[in-house]
Amino acid sequence: MKKIKLILLIPILAFISCEEMNPFGPPPYDIEGNLARDREIVDEYLANTPIDSLYRVHDPSGVIVIVQEEGTGSRPTTNNVVYTNYIGSLLDGSVFDTNIEAVARENDLHSENSTYNPLVFTIPALNSTGSTIQGFGLGFRRLRSGSKGVLIIPSPYGYRDSGSNENIPPNSVLRFDVEFLGLD
Repeated sequence: MKKIKLILLIPILAFISCEEMNPFGPPPYDIEGNLARDREIVDEYLANTPIDSLYRVHDPSGVIVIVQEEGTGSRPTTNNVVYTNYIGSLLDGSVFDTNIEAVARENDLHSENSTYNPLVFTIPALNSTGSTIQGFGLGFRRLRSGSKGVLIIPSPYGYRDSGSNENIPPNSVLRFDVEFLGLD
């Protein structure tokens, strides 16, 4: 009888002594925590970085749109197709992506396989993702076609903690200098 109790006790002790494991993968992404952290980073960046602008739009999502030249066209809505040139950089100024060949060459990002044409994407429904990062849809909704501006995108609306691009550290706030060429 003592052997049976001991045999039953060993698995129970082993089970309760183990670290708690999440059987469903890593912990969920902390959107609110990262937005709060990013808000402080963005506030400091904007206080210390002069950016010429006509006006700024602070979207409720946390995306900031800095309009440098106002376009005369319409603002895009869900399912509109947008055409844009862009330069993506970190807040330290290091460029990680662009569709402008001269900028790609200047920043050692040039690839012979790239076409360097305007980026074409569809504005997704609110609170959803499309073919670009979510911050693009949120930011471009605030711009008129023909505008030039800067999008400051908090990490939850950028690449989050994905680490999918070696030039973008996880949870990075992103800056995109954009030229809104038009929409369909």
